[in-house]
Amino acid sequence: MIGRQFLYGLLTLLAVAGAAPIEAKDIPVAKNVVLVHGLYADGSSWSGVISYLQQAGMNVTAVQNPLTSLADDVAATRRALASQDGPTVLVGHSFAGTIISEAGNDPKVSALVYVAARAPDAGEDFGALAATFPKPPASSGVIRKDGFFWLSEEAFLRDFAGDVEPSRARVLYAVQGRGADALPGTKTTTAAWRVKPTWYQVSTEDRTIDPGLERFLAKRMQATTIELDSSHVSLVSHPKEIADLILLAAGHKKSP
Repeated sequence: MIGRQFLYGLLTLLAVAGAAPIEAKDIPVAKNVVLVHGLYADGSSWSGVISYLQQAGMNVTAVQNPLTSLADDVAATRRALASQDGPTVLVGHSFAGTIISEAGNDPKVSALVYVAARAPDAGEDFGALAATFPKPPASSGVIRKDGFFWLSEEAFLRDFAGDVEPSRARVLYAVQGRGADALPGTKTTTAAWRVKPTWYQVSTEDRTIDPGLERFLAKRMQATTIELDSSHVSLVSHPKEIADLILLAAGHKKSP
């Protein structure tokens, strides 16, 4: 069940933004959800969200991205989509916003949900766009070696998962994926958010992607948008709110 406070906050934000809320009757009903993780993470980062979605009766698949190239990550996501048996909500966290922007034109995808995520336009130099906003603190904690990069433990705990209980954050640190150096700069060939119903969650305390950039991206794509007082890993620290947003995108009527 979606809480009254969550729905009130959602409708208030939409009113302030001047956007009309998407009515449940206008959303294709989906029973499937495909979750895509970003950099410095793996599929286990979705565990809390998965639990709530399964309790709601959803069929959930979490992609394990190799993070070796955008083509490899998109291929992994498309394999997951191919196994779905009907309308599917495609969800991406962080860098996975790039992946779902590229893979989201799949006819099975009924809606896109971006969780504190990148959302590049087709052929866009996203690094150049991001450089017009304040540099996020996590950038100073990147370690590079042998063609791959990852976050130091200090940066991970402070700047990536700052609102997660330290023992839990250290588990996430231990399983973080290592990304290929060329991965963040690879340009997409399409922007599925231009043709699919889209939702976006902004993390107001984000130290990995600037919150102002997140707001810009959400406004540009005219996404139904919510904000959470969260670090970058809102999917870990606010799993119920993220699951509720996904259920809205899936067209499920939920009583306040």
